[in-house]
Amino acid sequence: MNKEERKMARKKLKWSDMRPSEKRDHVIYLIGQILKWLFVGSMCIFTLYPVVYTLLGSFKTNAELTLGGNFLPENWQFNNYVYAFQKLDFGKYFLNSVVLALLTVVFTLITSSMAAYVISRRDFVGKKLISTAYLLSMFISVGSVALYPLYTLMSRLGLTKNMVGLALMLTGGQAANIFMISGFINGVPKDLDEAATIDGAGPFRIFWQIIVPAIKPILGVIALFAFRQAWNEFVTAQVFTMANPGLKTLSVAVANLRYSANAAAEWHIMTAGASIALLPILLVYLAANRQFIAGLTAGAVKG
Repeated sequence: MNKEERKMARKKLKWSDMRPSEKRDHVIYLIGQILKWLFVGSMCIFTLYPVVYTLLGSFKTNAELTLGGNFLPENWQFNNYVYAFQKLDFGKYFLNSVVLALLTVVFTLITSSMAAYVISRRDFVGKKLISTAYLLSMFISVGSVALYPLYTLMSRLGLTKNMVGLALMLTGGQAANIFMISGFINGVPKDLDEAATIDGAGPFRIFWQIIVPAIKPILGVIALFAFRQAWNEFVTAQVFTMANPGLKTLSVAVANLRYSANAAAEWHIMTAGASIALLPILLVYLAANRQFIAGLTAGAVKG
C-alpha cells in the first residue's frame, strides 16, 4: 500500500476503529495539513496586503491615508485617478516603459539563449571558468555601487540619450536565465544536432531551427521575468533618465507624484498612480498565465 492509499484508508476509518499507531499517524497528518495551509495562507496575506493597501489607499483622501484609521475608505475618492492620470502624463511615460520593457525582453532572450547554447553544446578553452564566473555572479550583488561607473561607461558610448543603453543595463547580470535555458537545451537530444550537421547546417542554423523551437516554454518564462523587471525598475531608470527627463519610465514618474507644486506630500495621488502603473503588468501576466505555468511545469519535468 503506497502513501496515497494509506491516506485514503485513514480517512475512511472511524476514530474508534483506529489502532493507537494509526491514531498517532492521523494526528500527525492533520497537524501537517493545518501547518501547511497556515503557511500558504500567511504567505498569500504577506504578498497581497501591500497591493490591497495601495489599491484602497488610492481611493482615500491624503489626510485619511496619512493619519491612518479605517482599512476601507470613508468616502471613495475616484477623482484621485483622474488627477493622477492628468498629472502623470500617462501616455508619454507608458510608451517609454513599453519600449524599455520590449527592448529588455529582446536583448535578454537573444543573449541568454545564445550563451546557454554555447555553454551546453560547444566545447572550448575556458568553458568551466566562464560557467563558474556566471554561477558566482548570481551570489554577488553590487547594487547601486556600480551605477556611477556604469553610467559613465554608457555616457562615453553615447547610450544615455535613448532607451537602448538602459535596456542593455537591465539585460546584464542575468546568469540565472542562462542556467535555466541550459537545463532545457541539455534535454534536447544531441542526435538532432548531428543530423543537422550532416545535412550541412551550421551552428547558427542549428540554434535557430532546432534549439529555439525546443526551448520556447522557458523562453516565455524568461520573457515575462525580463518584462516585469524592466517595467518595475526604479533606481537604475531614475539615474539614467536624470539628464533626459523625457525618457522617464512610468515607475519614475509615479514616484514623482508624491509631491505637489507646493512641496506637500500627496500620498493619495501617488498610490493612485501606482495602481495605474500596476495594471499593464497585471494584464500581461493574466494574458500569458497559461504559457507561464506551462514553461515552469516543463522545466520541472525536465529537471
